[in-house]
Amino acid sequence: MRIFYDGKIFKTQAAGGISRYFSNLINRLPQNFIPCLTISQRHNSLFPSHPKLKIWKYKPFSPSDFSRKVEKYYFQSVATLNNYDLAHPTYYSLLTRQEMSKYRSPIVLTVYDLIHEIFSNQLDPSGKHIEHKRKAIRAAQKIICISENTKKDLINWYSVPEEKISVTYLASSIDASLSHGVEEVPCRPYYLYVGSRDAYYKNFDTLLFALAKVVSVQPEIRLCIVGESLNQTEIKLIAELNLSNSIEHYGYASDTHLAKLYRCSIAFVYPSLYEGFGIPPLEAMSCGTVVVVSNNSSIPEVVGDAGILFNPKATKDLADILLSLLDRSAKRDRLIVKGYQRAKAFSWDKTVSQTLDVYNSVRKNDY
Repeated sequence: MRIFYDGKIFKTQAAGGISRYFSNLINRLPQNFIPCLTISQRHNSLFPSHPKLKIWKYKPFSPSDFSRKVEKYYFQSVATLNNYDLAHPTYYSLLTRQEMSKYRSPIVLTVYDLIHEIFSNQLDPSGKHIEHKRKAIRAAQKIICISENTKKDLINWYSVPEEKISVTYLASSIDASLSHGVEEVPCRPYYLYVGSRDAYYKNFDTLLFALAKVVSVQPEIRLCIVGESLNQTEIKLIAELNLSNSIEHYGYASDTHLAKLYRCSIAFVYPSLYEGFGIPPLEAMSCGTVVVVSNNSSIPEVVGDAGILFNPKATKDLADILLSLLDRSAKRDRLIVKGYQRAKAFSWDKTVSQTLDVYNSVRKNDY
């Protein structure tokens, strides 16, 4: 089977869940499959390496705005002029129903979340992203959702027929076996936060306010952050909360370093207001730490009863939970064991197998 992917996500997302998803998917396709990928000159460490991967390279030029528009039509021309069995775009902005009518292959689209719809005032005030997504959803013959919660939201927002949707969970690429390297971790007890923080729905401020309550009781406690550099707003809030000496920032960590940071932490904390799936809690459970996560959207679906759930707007509740974990009790040990067991329910091999079922159903129906 010849499958066409655009490489947009590998240019726009250096270390996020979507690029990791497509990297694992393409790498694990059967050896008799031929994945084809359009890329620009820039790509990241997650770029796939399937032995039969065919690459169509696009060279960006100035002005960049015009180059991005041309890139869209490059994707379409490559897909149109070649005989692919199906196309699976990595993101929404390259598809419309009118444009896809020119393609010779059916479309499988993955919908990751409805974040832009739910938080449109903060994330998409112009409605441009939502319009791109709406057109892509209409153009696709089959849609993959990465959680039952995303499926529910998709049906509610776009009235997509349920039979058009398949749910395929994601997985963790790291586990405790990677966590015994020489990389440094904080020497003091620490909680861990992994991922982006810039968007409103990530709710990072709540974690800082809860940490301030913890540090007022236990001054030696630290918060370790893995992700982009602290911005000026965060630096100001951290200073106002007297947390400047309580934060340790590690930037983007390698998988081995990240696994060690997870394993050595008191707990991984995930205060997000909404997630389409949420790979970091799964990584944390795989690496052997307690997960303290929001009780909303898809997060309980991923964590099950293997974590501690809290109301992400209840700062005091979060602080109380974090303080309760400091004694490293038998309850904490039980949660770690449950986390290991829960994480085993998810694997990239399952993701690929279920995705292949979708691919074959599209091909079988001969759209």
